[in-house]
Amino acid sequence: MFHGLAIAAAVRQNFAMAPRTRLLVVDDDPSVRAMLREYLEGHGFVVGEAGSGAQMREQLEGEVPHAVLLDVRLPGEDGLVLARYLRERYDLGLIMVTASGDIVDRVVGLEVGADDYVTKPFDLRELLARVKSVLRRLQARPAAQAPHGATAQAQAPARKPFGRCEVDLESHRMFDTDGQEVTITTMEYELLATFLANPNRVLTRDQLLKQTRNREWEPFDRSIDIRIGRLRRKVEPEPAGEPRCIRTVRNAGYMFVPGSR
Repeated sequence: MFHGLAIAAAVRQNFAMAPRTRLLVVDDDPSVRAMLREYLEGHGFVVGEAGSGAQMREQLEGEVPHAVLLDVRLPGEDGLVLARYLRERYDLGLIMVTASGDIVDRVVGLEVGADDYVTKPFDLRELLARVKSVLRRLQARPAAQAPHGATAQAQAPARKPFGRCEVDLESHRMFDTDGQEVTITTMEYELLATFLANPNRVLTRDQLLKQTRNREWEPFDRSIDIRIGRLRRKVEPEPAGEPRCIRTVRNAGYMFVPGSR
């Protein structure tokens, strides 16, 4: 009995010493922040709160969270502006919270680099699942991503050409022809890795969603198309011209064509 108690005590001590995942909830509604904080802390997260862009920046100066839940409709600076600010400066998970009918907000949120989105009113269990999914993708990175605009290391390994860029499969980063890092989201990296593993092969939207978001494609779900469009602007030899690197196969899906520089 005493042996069992000692083991249990050791497990509790090790759990207490383990670093806990930090989240930041940015929403101007105190009741929403309180609800999310109580629920997420009940699942083992450390949760900070911010009611505005200014408060969000104050929180970030103290400690950068692993992921941010960001409401689109905020007073002053809206969530889309703040999403762009976060994506340009920090390597973290970003989940946008939008109203159920705001399709445009969801599209723009994905365009500026959000990893995922949830719609109000949301189910807390679904939100938790999406948070965990984004965090799992982040944990796949062996090292923290360098700040936006940082130069690449001279001896970066495992780089694969992709259009006018190169993808480092070990650090999950992408670089242009001058060696400058090109900022990509976790889902964009997973799209790149999926295409690199399947050159000259047509991949359906369903296949791409399974690889990057672990869920089935739903009718009218255009998130893959939005991501592909954003990725093309970064990797295509002529971003304003006809796609040569990631080609659209009519009524089928997308295909990565190597050597398109």
